[in-house]
Amino acid sequence: MKTVLTPESRATRDLTYGAVGVGAGPFNLSLAALLAPITELRMRFFEKAPDFQWHPGLLFPEATIQVSYLKDLVTLVDPTSVYSFLSFLRGQRRLYRFLNREHTRVSRKEFSRYLRWVARRLPNVQFGAEVREVSLDGDAFSVRVDGRTLSTRNIVLGTGLVPNIPPCARPYLGNEVFHSVDYLRRPLDTSGKVVAVVGGGQSGAEVVWHLLADSVHLPGQLLWTSRRANFLPLDESPFTNELFSPAYSDHFFNLPSERHDVILAEQKLASDGVSQPLLQRIYDRLYDLEFVEPQGRRARLLPGKELVGMRRTPRGYDLSLRDRWGKPQTVCADLIVLATGASYALPEAMRPLGGRIGWDRDGYVVRSDFSIEWDSPPGLRVYAQNAARQMRGVADPNLSLMAWRSAVIANSLLGRAVYDVDGESSAFDFDRD
Repeated sequence: MKTVLTPESRATRDLTYGAVGVGAGPFNLSLAALLAPITELRMRFFEKAPDFQWHPGLLFPEATIQVSYLKDLVTLVDPTSVYSFLSFLRGQRRLYRFLNREHTRVSRKEFSRYLRWVARRLPNVQFGAEVREVSLDGDAFSVRVDGRTLSTRNIVLGTGLVPNIPPCARPYLGNEVFHSVDYLRRPLDTSGKVVAVVGGGQSGAEVVWHLLADSVHLPGQLLWTSRRANFLPLDESPFTNELFSPAYSDHFFNLPSERHDVILAEQKLASDGVSQPLLQRIYDRLYDLEFVEPQGRRARLLPGKELVGMRRTPRGYDLSLRDRWGKPQTVCADLIVLATGASYALPEAMRPLGGRIGWDRDGYVVRSDFSIEWDSPPGLRVYAQNAARQMRGVADPNLSLMAWRSAVIANSLLGRAVYDVDGESSAFDFDRD
């Protein structure tokens, strides 16, 4: 059950915690679950939302997570945990039914329900409580949580990513121009309208499929644009999946920093492509609409085009596109869905310390235990979840290493190896120099 703040508790001051978690998305839930049975560290995770939410605007009925269900909050470091996905299924009395399906990937909706099930059972997570400011107070952090001020020597950031909005689209954000993360929360009637989906990754493809599959509200025309040269599949081959292992994360971390950007660019489709079955469904649906039903050619696919401008007109929105050689093109749409990804930004609560924190392009400069390099008094640490892709590789924002990273942070917080995080086998023989 979630903890409810009372007026008395809000007035309390100077409650000391061994660590405070900012945000309770999947990554901090993982850490909370691993720390829940350990009594020697008094830790509290605060989340401003009244209950757990995991991308509710993208919970399409047919969407699946892109990793095995065993890559849940805890299983890969503690298979016996009561907070595992299998424990959730057992608790819901459907474990046998699930096994009979013989699927390794589960729907995003079911995984979201699992996460919510865990969140409501964790004794160290508090919803409806926002961390509003983290500042220094002598040899400790002063953490303002709504009407309370807490003291701690360790902060764990788990606030997630922020949607990328192209600058040209920002003046027009609203009911007709919005990011895909809000798609299902918009009351849309796309019947007969021209709908533009900007972005060729998984989220863009899911929105495209949702629009094409809805025969009742089928758009008059669908425009799908992407900066990529094609609508490309996620690379899920076994050797590519080795990039999502603790051994590779450590290997990448120890490489010279000047190699990181080159390697990340080479490995983009390991984490940022479209699932092959979804691409097949979209292609088949386009074929059926044009030749079998027939509804005509309802879609214009425009790969290799970048959105560089937007202008509102009496007929809708003019989108200025440009290909890689600089050739311009203008298309018009009634609705625009920006499936333009997300990136990390310093949480607002951390602004008082922003000038003292190490930053490297699109994330923090972190140590091997995921604590941030910063200009701090001795003994004060800030840990970062999902904010070190440029130092840890393509797996950092992914669910694959969630439990392992949380175990590394837990061991660091406790000053001892509570969880065994070393020595996992890899197919690669990494250079030991």
